[in-house]
Amino acid sequence: MNRLSIQNTSLKEMVVIRMERYRLPVPIQTYSMKASKISIYYPQVLLPNPIFQHSINAAILHKVFAMFAGVDELGYYEPGVTELIGNYEMKNNQRGIISFTFTLFANMPSLAHPVDMMDSLTADVQTGKIYPLQDLFVPASNYKDKINACIKKQIKERNIPLLGEFPGISDDQTYYLADKTLIIYFDEYEITPGYVGFPMFPIPSYILEDDIASESPLQILMSN
Repeated sequence: MNRLSIQNTSLKEMVVIRMERYRLPVPIQTYSMKASKISIYYPQVLLPNPIFQHSINAAILHKVFAMFAGVDELGYYEPGVTELIGNYEMKNNQRGIISFTFTLFANMPSLAHPVDMMDSLTADVQTGKIYPLQDLFVPASNYKDKINACIKKQIKERNIPLLGEFPGISDDQTYYLADKTLIIYFDEYEITPGYVGFPMFPIPSYILEDDIASESPLQILMSN
């Protein structure tokens, strides 16, 4: 669509265009919080629908502040003393499905080891809905069993050390989407020793195909 045709497009036609499933990546702006020894970067989406934009951006900020609160609750934050570095990565931005990871690194002289935190968010910008893991799948399906079996196989094949028996995933298990792949991950020290970092397990979507909800982000990404 050239500039002239855009200028001649009616408001009604523009609304129809905006309601179509996004063909191009969603515009993202990077913002920062900076103070003495603090440098935190986070994304904000730019959407035609201001309600969806506010909802998703508020959820992103909640994730970022929750990680900071976690450092503070551990007693590791001292203004001007604790170094805080926060970043994000865009893992998926296609067909109106966005998936981010957020990380926060904290360090201070009294800490034997720096603290690393990670969180993530997946949303459909067409509806403004934020998706916990369980909402990707049909209710009462056996997606957990399939994911757990895949993770156990990877633990064995990759010789990943565990702190105990693998407990399996939860309904609100942390994850992100990368194209057509579901990435399950765990916090440091959750299932593995600290030196492993954040253990991540890519789950091919085809093994979950029968369990994926029809309108979920994973189904949208899988469709041709």
